[in-house]
Amino acid sequence: MRIALAQLNATVGDLAGNGRRAAKAHTEAMALGADVVVFPELFLNGYPPEDLVLKPAFQDATRAELERLAMECAEGPAILMGTIWRKDGKVYNAVALLDRGRIEAVTVKVELPNYGVFDEKRVFEAGPMPGPLNVRGVRIGVPICEDIWTPEAVETLAETGAEIIIAPNGSPFDWHKPDTRMNIAVARVTESGLPLAYLNQIGGQDELVFDGASFVLNGDRSLAVQLPAWREALVVTEWQHTSSGWKCKSGEVAKLAEGSAAAYDACVLGLRDYVDKNRFPGVVLGLSGGIDSALVAAIAVDALGPDRVHAVMLPSKFTSDDSLEDAAQCAKALGIRYDKVSIEPAVAGLTWGLKDLFAGTNSDTTEENLQSRVRGTILMAISNKFGAMLVTTGNKSEMSVGYATLYGDMNGGFNPIKDLYKTEVYALSRWRNEHRPDGALGPLADVVPERILSKAPTAELRANQTDQDSLPPYDALDDILVSLVEKEMSVAAVVARGHAPETVKKVERLLYLAEYKRRQAAPGVKISSRNFGRDRRYPITNRFREDIPPVKLPSETTAPDEATAKAAAPDKRKVAK
Repeated sequence: MRIALAQLNATVGDLAGNGRRAAKAHTEAMALGADVVVFPELFLNGYPPEDLVLKPAFQDATRAELERLAMECAEGPAILMGTIWRKDGKVYNAVALLDRGRIEAVTVKVELPNYGVFDEKRVFEAGPMPGPLNVRGVRIGVPICEDIWTPEAVETLAETGAEIIIAPNGSPFDWHKPDTRMNIAVARVTESGLPLAYLNQIGGQDELVFDGASFVLNGDRSLAVQLPAWREALVVTEWQHTSSGWKCKSGEVAKLAEGSAAAYDACVLGLRDYVDKNRFPGVVLGLSGGIDSALVAAIAVDALGPDRVHAVMLPSKFTSDDSLEDAAQCAKALGIRYDKVSIEPAVAGLTWGLKDLFAGTNSDTTEENLQSRVRGTILMAISNKFGAMLVTTGNKSEMSVGYATLYGDMNGGFNPIKDLYKTEVYALSRWRNEHRPDGALGPLADVVPERILSKAPTAELRANQTDQDSLPPYDALDDILVSLVEKEMSVAAVVARGHAPETVKKVERLLYLAEYKRRQAAPGVKISSRNFGRDRRYPITNRFREDIPPVKLPSETTAPDEATAKAAAPDKRKVAK
């Protein structure tokens, strides 16, 4: 048996376009002698379709496109197509078997994820435990994505006669996801004794980015095939029936990028698909001479090409000569259009207009924010005039503690580094200076000038300003933030990592206070296991703050003894006061 794995990039809501991509892949698979071609989870609709699923017109259009595709692909291999499926007034996340011009069978998803970025219980009904589908005489079990993350569905398929497991997925990327997926698949193969083909989609959808990286495991847990990450692929796998069951013949095993390389690929693909799928002609960004905008410019060029990237330097009286030189050098290295627009006339006009109202007050962050808001307004005007999408460039460290200006540097339609802490921004910049990813449209190396990497970060909103005037050093700040955001550690446990109590309390306070800003921030590529927005949802109005007990707590994973538990209890006198 020859099974084609179609690791392709769908667009949410583009039923006809996704159908055309499927038909083209079917034709190619037929030429390669495939018996069946498999598509990722909900490929026909695009994943995740969210509340589109609830729209009757969308349900009707999906069914019509599914039937049209079945008739168009009547000759050649069968198709296993991810699709929504309406039956008896209920809508399911399903896979349809299309063969010989008809919808031959449908299997539906059992386990609906309802955590992190997933909200499938909102729109889908959970199906019954599945049985295998008869595909050209072979009993194939088709657990859908979450169905393999627990043992029950695969166990049921094995007990009801499945010979091969094919798992269509829509699994978003994060730093640790590739290893997690492999471990889950190995567990299911070990329990069932059946070979498993794991097919994941590729592409960007709003904040989510899907890396592909599909693979096939044989029943002995050996890796037979590994598809590449971050690019589309149509791979025909060859299977033989042996005395111990079906076995996939060894094929290509692609090497997967890890760490900074994988995160950079995610940022590039996420930005490219957001721009292209929303039909923007290109992007514009403020290029300040700092590390964040330099990395975003490099990502944009690698994603879209230099002709679709426009950088604008917006100097003020506080902008240093170094920043002007560094921004120009960065633009030259990337080969992008570079313009300078002084913000001084606009700032002076606003300052003059407010002079009577502000009379008798001291200059403070209000005047600093005016500069940022002038820059944001100018960039939005350029975006409006020429149609390019404004890309914003704030990192996760800044957004965590509110070190950003609403309607200023936060202006923009998308942020490719939104989920990267400042230390990660530096790591990705250094990596990109030494490597060019496959498929990147930018120069070979040295895209971020060395002085940008070595100088102290600054917003340059007042004389001699640096970020560390207001924030802890970024290596300390990022460790505190990872502990509070990703790991949900108590402030006491963060202090126990070696941080000053007053610093941890300050960061905790800023983290809570900045929630209202994050609610208004542009969407951006999800890299971590806990990004702002889809993963971490905190109330804006929130008075909860933690006390730090006067004793050092053991680690979070150790059960506290009686003395520690008593010490961790709040001081009632302080609470009353």
